[in-house]
Amino acid sequence: LSGVYMVGPDEVGVVQTFGKHSRVAQSGLNYHFPFPIEKVQTPKVTEVKRIEIGFRTVGKNQYQTVQRESLMLTGDENIVDAEMIVQYRIKDPVAYLFNFIKPEVTVREASEASLRTVVGRHNIDEALTSGKFMIQEETKFLVQEILDKYKSGILVVAVQLQDVSPPEQVIASFKDVASAKEDKNRMINQAEGYRNDIIPKARGEAQARIREAEGYREARIARSEGDVAKFSAVLKEYRKAKGVTETRMYLETVEEILSNREKIIVPDSENGNLINLLNLKAKGDK
Repeated sequence: LSGVYMVGPDEVGVVQTFGKHSRVAQSGLNYHFPFPIEKVQTPKVTEVKRIEIGFRTVGKNQYQTVQRESLMLTGDENIVDAEMIVQYRIKDPVAYLFNFIKPEVTVREASEASLRTVVGRHNIDEALTSGKFMIQEETKFLVQEILDKYKSGILVVAVQLQDVSPPEQVIASFKDVASAKEDKNRMINQAEGYRNDIIPKARGEAQARIREAEGYREARIARSEGDVAKFSAVLKEYRKAKGVTETRMYLETVEEILSNREKIIVPDSENGNLINLLNLKAKGDK
């Protein structure tokens, strides 16, 4: 029964004849010529493997930082401590087995180099906060590009940034900077709130002033037009009967002057009559 072998459901059989790849066997019972004519390897092509960049798992819930991998430079020349997990599986078993002696080392080096390149494209704010997802996606793309370039037969399944933080030596300084930024943002928000409150009020007051001025203008125009109409009417009557109009205007003026005022009646010194405001007697004598 020498040469009979089983390929599991998550495996493929890669057969070598005299040391050279000759065929691929699928899952199930298979046969190859006995060694040294042929031999077979059965890599697990559905198994998702993982490597750790910047740290190592040393026990259950226990991790150890590897600073030679984790410390890297951002695009604005700040240092960050980045830790990442890369998950991958075999997509081409022949290339995986024969193109590299140590595929895991290749994946690790490609992943570390890619992460350093991508972090170097981003500033520290993006690396620490809003840009993490983008860094993950760019790193995944770059790792796959490198592995494909060297025909590794590996498919990158996922890239996960575990932690991106300032180095321990400068955490206090970064906290001060973050606090200052929070103060700045709070002051900006307060200023915007004040602006949003005062501008509508100012606009409302301006509109009220404009409406008040327009009302005053309309009133003045209406009053002026009324005065003009009144004057025109008086002028028309004056032209018809000059004397009568003058007398009427005189009496209206006297009435306006003497109304609501204390009055003293002084009789004529010559004959004891009241003062003749219209001087009717004199006019009659003439």
